[in-house]
Formats: sequence, structure tokens, C-alpha cells
Amino acid sequence: MENSTEAQKPQNTKKNKKKGVTLDTFYGAKIQNTEQIEDNIKENAPKPSKGNGNSPQTYEEFESEMTKKMEAFWKEKLEIMQKKFTHLQNRYDETEKENQALKARIRQLEDNDRVKEQELIKQSQNTKKLEEDIKYLTDKMTDLENRGRRDNLRIIGLPEKPEINTKLDMVIQDIIKEKCPEILEQGGNTATDRAHRTPSTLNPQKTTPRNVIAKFQSYQTKEKILQEARKRQFRYKGMPIRVTQDLASSTLNDRKAWNMIFRKARELGLQPRISYPAKLTIYFQGKVWAFNKIEDFQLFAK
Repeated sequence: MENSTEAQKPQNTKKNKKKGVTLDTFYGAKIQNTEQIEDNIKENAPKPSKGNGNSPQTYEEFESEMTKKMEAFWKEKLEIMQKKFTHLQNRYDETEKENQALKARIRQLEDNDRVKEQELIKQSQNTKKLEEDIKYLTDKMTDLENRGRRDNLRIIGLPEKPEINTKLDMVIQDIIKEKCPEILEQGGNTATDRAHRTPSTLNPQKTTPRNVIAKFQSYQTKEKILQEARKRQFRYKGMPIRVTQDLASSTLNDRKAWNMIFRKARELGLQPRISYPAKLTIYFQGKVWAFNKIEDFQLFAK
């Protein structure tokens, strides 16, 4: 009986396995298919020899050595993969932190926008209230100015001559004697406190004479003169003049805006009148219609 036994060859369990197949790992690292590696190990493994059994390296030893190498190889690859994964995890954490910071910033900006929008609404409300207050105060001031002028008459068209300018009081008395004699007959007080041209400085580029403002001592006398002026045309030495109520400049401008409509209404026989402060009234279809604004009259006309 021989001293050494013949080592049994391992059965080849390979069944139609493909050669050259590779695995793609992180960042393109290519590792051979494990099945191909095992096939290469088995093909290159030393064949055990018959004899005294003192073979330089048995198959089990070779397989054990190759297993250790494979473990070392995979351990190295695993460490690389773990480093890559850790790097990606860190990048992900940083990105997540930045994302959370951006979300917080967006929420803060949205909150700021809401606060600013609320402040803007509040400021808009305050502005609207201020505008209403300014309009009220302006109207109140205009009304007070008009009431302060209630004893005044404005004479328009009186010639601009030195002999007239120096004797305005006397000229006004002459006009009253000529056009309103009944006032004197009834013993009315036609005296004036003062009379002056407005504006105070003559504009040489203006061809029309400046208006004359006369302040009467008696409000009733002023009203009677005004009523007579509405009935007929006043004249002074053959020159046509117009006598109206003295009002604030803003009220006069509001009344001037009615001029075109006033003339048209007179042509149509609507008996127009401008009442205090700047309201147009007409007589139409047996009724008296009043309009505070031109827009109101335009809607009525349509």
C-alpha cells in the first residue's frame, strides 16, 4: 500500500459562466465579477501531485491564501466605498442645512412682506383719512373766507382810469344813485367801509380792467344792490359793468367752470342760476334741478 494517497480533485461546479463581466461601483471603479475571479483561482490553482504528499502548496492552502487576498481586496474596496459614502453623506447634510436655511430665509421674507403689506394698507388708510381731513379743512377755510366776504360786492369792468381809482367810493355811490334809487328813497345805508382794486398791482400785459371790491356797512343794502344787478345790466357813463358777490378765489374758479354750461342752458331757456357756493340750478319740466359738479350735470344731460 502506498504511503501517500491521491488527493481528490475538486469538482468543477462552473456551468456556462460568462467571462469578462464587470461591476461598476461608485465613481466608475470597475471590479471583476466574483464568479470570474473564482474561476480564475480554480484554473490557476496548482494540481496536487502524487507521491509522498510533500507538495509545495496544496489546493486548500492556495484557496485559503486566495480567500484572504479576496477578503483584503474587498475590505479595501469597502473602505473606499465607505469613504465615498461618508463624503456623499456630508455633502447631503450640508445641502440639507443650506436648504433649511433657505427655507427659513424664505419664511422670514414672506413674513416681512406680510408685515410691509399690512403697514402699506395702514399707511394707505391714514393717507386717505388725511386727504379727507385736508379736504374738510380746505372747504371749511373756503367757507369761512366766503362768509368773511358776505358784505362785499365785486364790480367787474369799471374802467381803469386815475380819476376813477382815486374816487372809488364816490363812483360806487353814483352807480347806486343811478341804478338803485329806491334804496336811497327808503333810507338805506349805502356807505362803504372801503373799496379797492384787486390785485393791488396793475399788470401792463392785461388789457381788461382790474376788479373793484367794495365792502358795505349794511348787509341788507348789499343784497338789494345784488338783486337789482341780477335783473338788469348796470352801466357807468355808458360803459357796461357787472356786479356780483365777492367770493374766495377757489369758489370763483369753481363758478367759472360752469360758464359754458350756463350759457348753453340760458340759450335753451332753462333759467340757469349759480347759487352759493358754486352750484348750478336749472328749471326743467316744472322742477328745479341742482348740480354740485359738472359730472352730475353731464349724467343728467345724457
